[in-house]
Amino acid sequence: MRLLICTQVIDKTDSSLGFFQKWVSSMSPKFESITVIALKVGVYTLPGNVQVHSLGKESSTGKGRIANRARYVLRFYRFAWGMRKEYDAVFVHMNQEYVLLGGLMWKLLRKKIYMWRNHYKGNVVTDIAATFCYKVFCTSMFSYTAKYKKTVLMPVGVDEDSRRMEEPVERTPRSILFLGRLDASKRPDVLIDALGILAGKGIAFSASFVGGASKTDSSYPDQLRTQVNRLGIDDKVKFIGAVPNTETFRYYRSHVIFVNCSKSGMFDKTIFKAVACGCLVLVTSRDFANLVGPDFIFPDGDSNALAELLTYFLAIDLAERSRLINRLMDCMKCHSLPVLVNRLAEEIIMPHR
Repeated sequence: MRLLICTQVIDKTDSSLGFFQKWVSSMSPKFESITVIALKVGVYTLPGNVQVHSLGKESSTGKGRIANRARYVLRFYRFAWGMRKEYDAVFVHMNQEYVLLGGLMWKLLRKKIYMWRNHYKGNVVTDIAATFCYKVFCTSMFSYTAKYKKTVLMPVGVDEDSRRMEEPVERTPRSILFLGRLDASKRPDVLIDALGILAGKGIAFSASFVGGASKTDSSYPDQLRTQVNRLGIDDKVKFIGAVPNTETFRYYRSHVIFVNCSKSGMFDKTIFKAVACGCLVLVTSRDFANLVGPDFIFPDGDSNALAELLTYFLAIDLAERSRLINRLMDCMKCHSLPVLVNRLAEEIIMPHR
């Protein structure tokens, strides 16, 4: 079977979406060929049966926004229509806009559409996109898209090889990590408030915030730095900025505790990557609570509850930490990348047999 994949980025160094190149690489043995249309293309290494086509955002100057978007749309139709005889089904990753643009064309061409969309937010536009789809995939039962009858809950898909365990990395005692986009939806401010509470109690710690804002002109990272200065913890907190996806393992493996403050409905891959790298994880995700129990969970937006958990986990001894990490790793096995790829291939290929 031949598959068309439409996605936002193919670039293994991208700080947010670099993981998707490995998804495509891992899916390639399951299909006769894979054709990828991406809004932006950077560094990638993919097998010979995978072709990648860019809509050209990587060469955009940023000027003439409307003209750029028109160019992307025209290129999309040129690829999707021009290569229509080279694929049998379509897998859209996260960007429902591809379905809105190509849905009617693919329906007329009798190409089944599969959309991966995992986020607590959605609207009527999401609903319209879903009507074109044969199936919708998400990882969270609290995702906006979980409500559709055609939705299939999927594993998260963690690439355990990306841990690079052969490279020595020293774990810093009493260290706390936030790794993700510095956007309001990720709620890093909740962690900063919790760190302020710890400092007020005289509890020793260091914290690193790794990531940048999704929009280059965002003022949100500066707001976070102001918050840190106001709480008087600037000597304990570092802002690293965005790092290539291929280098994130160094940060996971050098910290003791990983904190994710995102609302339920996203089920961030970073949670599982942190577990795979030996971190204790503290999260708000109800999906994760259903998987591992309530011991690692704090209520959404509750800095006081997070501070209490941090106080406890910073104080436990090495033996207890190892016991908890082993417990987390046991729960993670069903969310590995090979498990996800097998499920995706089964769901996409089966209707075409």
